[in-house]
Amino acid sequence: MELIFATSNTDKLREAGEILGKDITLIMPKKLGYKGDIPETGATIDANSKMKCRFIWDKFHKTCFADDTALEVESLGGAPGVYSARYAGEGHDDAANRAKLLHELTKVDGRKKNIRSAKFRTVVTLIHKGTLYSFEGTMKGTIAEKESGEGGFGYDSIFIPEGCSCTIAEMSENQKNAISHRGIAMRKLANFLSRLQ
Repeated sequence: MELIFATSNTDKLREAGEILGKDITLIMPKKLGYKGDIPETGATIDANSKMKCRFIWDKFHKTCFADDTALEVESLGGAPGVYSARYAGEGHDDAANRAKLLHELTKVDGRKKNIRSAKFRTVVTLIHKGTLYSFEGTMKGTIAEKESGEGGFGYDSIFIPEGCSCTIAEMSENQKNAISHRGIAMRKLANFLSRLQ
């Protein structure tokens, strides 16, 4: 089965491909000739996921899916949240986002409980034959005091999943996919797709 993945992020494409398996062929919009931006101006990750998916469906009218992910830190009122990918501002990279988050945590009142408690949340939206479906995954954990590990992307080098003693970036791809927010949501998608075939 062929699916359009509404992303230009090759890390996400690789990760999704590993989770969905060899029976699913993933295509990025640029392979179909679309090289522009995919809008994600929603106030929530649910809205962004749906917006990106509808945008690609309207362009190609082929089965497609999109995802959006937020890192929500309890002591920062749920920030960076929907702005996770742009936390340090437009034009900044993952390293700048991580640096800003670690800096913001140094300003939190040390007497507060659970200063470093956080969770990742992913919403995957699929449009198949014009009908929209949503799948969600969550991973709880804590923010490390400093970066550790070479793998992954985004905030992986500062996020320690609940019950683990290392960051996501210190795990193998298989270990990460087995417990991650995106892995959970993508497996729900994969189970749904298997019933369509």
